[in-house]
Amino acid sequence: MALADQPLPTLHNRLLMALPPEDFARLRPRLEPVELPFRKVLQEPGKPVTSVYFPETGWSSMLAYMEDGDAAEVGLVGHEGMIGLPLLLGGDSDDLEAMVQAPGTALRMDAAAFREELERIPAFRTLLLRYVLVHHGQVARTAACNGRHHIEQRLARWLLMAHDRAEGDEFPMTHEFLSMMLGVRRAGVTVAAQLLSKAGMIRYERGRIEVTDRPGLESVACECYGVVRRACDALLGQEATARDVYRR
Repeated sequence: MALADQPLPTLHNRLLMALPPEDFARLRPRLEPVELPFRKVLQEPGKPVTSVYFPETGWSSMLAYMEDGDAAEVGLVGHEGMIGLPLLLGGDSDDLEAMVQAPGTALRMDAAAFREELERIPAFRTLLLRYVLVHHGQVARTAACNGRHHIEQRLARWLLMAHDRAEGDEFPMTHEFLSMMLGVRRAGVTVAAQLLSKAGMIRYERGRIEVTDRPGLESVACECYGVVRRACDALLGQEATARDVYRR
């Protein structure tokens, strides 16, 4: 049986969980469960956004590409958010790419249905617009963080963000990806990762990272992590009680 034909499992997307149950019940028939494989591009720069995604597991990077082909991560989206913000804001494209970095699943809604539901359910639009503000704060903090803080602080911050969105303490990651995420050369990432590893905060091998001392990472990370985390929790702190009851 294809994933889209299977009953919807326990809901994990915190944005959808924050909706009143009756509003989510209206949306449910228009949400399609889909798999998000590694490196799948969900939004291409300059091309029309055809669907929005509400991640359930895994996460995606919002990437800004330069003329020489280099890219830097400007945002991270997991089960706390959605991908496809141009449609919410009245546009149909963006210059950023959304690429799956940790494989998982999502609930997808096509663009036409999404626009209809924004008009039909005011609470849906209001919640998503508030999320835009939170996501904008993450993007702004990323820019400030990359310009002002040491690489080990930035690496610790990024690992905490990934850990928040992971299903356990271990998740896939390579030095190549980390250098793209932090906007630095691989050699710099290697040195910073070795420092955290020697301190017993992470274990890194064969393209996977395991967080072994989260309090230690929190002590190394700059204040940017806490600022963004608190803003997200303030928006999504009151999760819908339908966590265990939303089924197809």
